[in-house]
Amino acid sequence: MSDAPKLLSGGNPQIAKGEGDGPVQAYIAAMPGWKQAVGKRLDTLIERAVPGVRKAVKWNSPFYGAAGAEGWFLSYHCMTKYVKLAFFMGASLDPLPPGKSKQKDVRYLDIYEDDATSDDQLASWIRQASDLPGVKM
Repeated sequence: MSDAPKLLSGGNPQIAKGEGDGPVQAYIAAMPGWKQAVGKRLDTLIERAVPGVRKAVKWNSPFYGAAGAEGWFLSYHCMTKYVKLAFFMGASLDPLPPGKSKQKDVRYLDIYEDDATSDDQLASWIRQASDLPGVKM
């Protein structure tokens, strides 16, 4: 019997909810194929852009929150062909992330295997998002 996490639809790892870096690292380690490198890239960019960032896994997705603030500013989730990065107050970011949501404040960035989004642009969005009020979940 394997101790590897079960992969849900789209290849999203099923990770028990928990606070801190440990559950997030377990999620990243369980991301399938090329998506694992995306998870590592995002986690590193977030840690660099947001000193003292808070982390958790909820609903089988990593969540990030600004230190000393309530709520969360972003999350990501494995889909079949991409990793969906959600900025919970993304409608306030400049420039706007390209993916629209049914929720007026949320914006998405879908990261594909051959993604060309620059680290500088991602870091800018991450910093901006962390400065906005966190969303309680």
